Amino acid sequence: MNKKLLVPVAVLAASSLLSGCAALGLGGGDAKPGSNTRYVARDVNTLYAAAKEKLDNQQYVVAAALFDEVERQHPYSPWARRAQLMSAFSYYMAQKYNESIQSSRRFLSIHPGNKDAAYAYYLIALNYYEQISDVTRDQKISEQALAALGEVQRRYPNSRYAADATLKMDLVRDHLAGKEMEIGRFYQRRALWLASSLRFREVVDKFDTTTHTPEALYRLTESYLAMGVPEEAKKSAAVLGANYPGSEWYKRAYELMQKHAPSA
Repeated sequence: MNKKLLVPVAVLAASSLLSGCAALGLGGGDAKPGSNTRYVARDVNTLYAAAKEKLDNQQYVVAAALFDEVERQHPYSPWARRAQLMSAFSYYMAQKYNESIQSSRRFLSIHPGNKDAAYAYYLIALNYYEQISDVTRDQKISEQALAALGEVQRRYPNSRYAADATLKMDLVRDHLAGKEMEIGRFYQRRALWLASSLRFREVVDKFDTTTHTPEALYRLTESYLAMGVPEEAKKSAAVLGANYPGSEWYKRAYELMQKHAPSA
């Protein structure tokens, strides 16, 4: 995804008005927030244009600090609101996800009904989404991403961000299901059948639309047979056959039932 496409249209329009403004000497390209980004008071157009120039030059951390400075020096200017959102976006581009979330939430706390609120919620969700780790790690951030994406979908179902939020929610659910599958297989390898069945049941009940569901049903069949409850194994195999009749997982489940519980 081209992250530059994430800048809200209203903000792009606002920043384009300043494209011809000269960015007067605001320090070197390696400036850091809190050091040489705070200078003597400057008019809002000059300061905003300087921040936009840093953003265009991919100096995202410096850009964020300068956008923050727009708000600090000119809190009652119309540019202050735009600068808040541009600061959040700049931090996102810099992979300073916590800072971006904080900036986005601050924007929402001050401007909850603003037309760009949908974008602020979407940006929060993206910040969580970008931090999702592989299934071998703790998935708390994945849960936060799912909740934030759901907030976008719930609040702004007709916005330009809703479709992407829905797509990403499906990907996050698949990721979370993968984590449950990994843990379930871990328990299976140690013959902890009850623990494994609970994990696979979680996938079937909570993440039934993901790509992991057929395997989860097969693993449930395995676990129930190992636990000595063939009737439950039969139910799992039947659900697998009804929903995924042509899958390799159903073929394996059928063979397993024929071998271990033909009369179930």
